[in-house]
Amino acid sequence: MQEVVARRLRRGLERLRPLAKNKTLRYGVPMMLLIIGGSFGLREFTQIRYDAQKLRSKIDPALEERIRKNKVTLDSEYEKLKNSNFDDWKNIRGPRPWEDSKSFQEQQMQALHSKPS
Repeated sequence: MQEVVARRLRRGLERLRPLAKNKTLRYGVPMMLLIIGGSFGLREFTQIRYDAQKLRSKIDPALEERIRKNKVTLDSEYEKLKNSNFDDWKNIRGPRPWEDSKSFQEQQMQALHSKPS
């Protein structure tokens, strides 16, 4: 009984051997499955992204009203900056990563106050 099953299994494997050597089945089919499956996977992930954006865009109505009331336009910002004087500004460098920021700021403040403009 076992010998009959073993012979049938060997015959079945011998029939599949040419298919295993076929390059289309060996490389093409997995590639097509990857491309098509990736397309469906990407669709699902992008849908999650757009759903999350919809949830984020829903804000409190009171906050939304405040945002509408305080419209900032390019013209209004230009009017604020138009009368500013930029001739007497000072370039102050920030601390380097290895420098202590508080002591560096104190040194710069002392230097600014001690030097007459």
